[in-house]
Amino acid sequence: MKLKEIAHSRTGDKGNISVISVIAFEAKDYPVIKEKVTTDVVKDYFKEIVHGNITRYEMDGICALNFVMEDALGGGVTRSLAIDMHGKTLGSALLEMEV
Repeated sequence: MKLKEIAHSRTGDKGNISVISVIAFEAKDYPVIKEKVTTDVVKDYFKEIVHGNITRYEMDGICALNFVMEDALGGGVTRSLAIDMHGKTLGSALLEMEV
């Protein structure tokens, strides 16, 4: 199944850092998300976009994961030539991942 079937996402940016939160729709699906959506999996999924470290924070109280992806936005909003300079579509892209 695709991640979007059991979770939704919010995305933000700060300079050249993209932050993606993956939030389970239902608490019963959170353990699957924690198991399948690892830092290594996300790093491989975005290997052509994210050139820095990825850190995962677990927010068990709200059944969410937060990924901080460094060197992910082509230099940041003021330097990037990308159409999506803020990386807002990265959360939607992650939700297309098979889990």
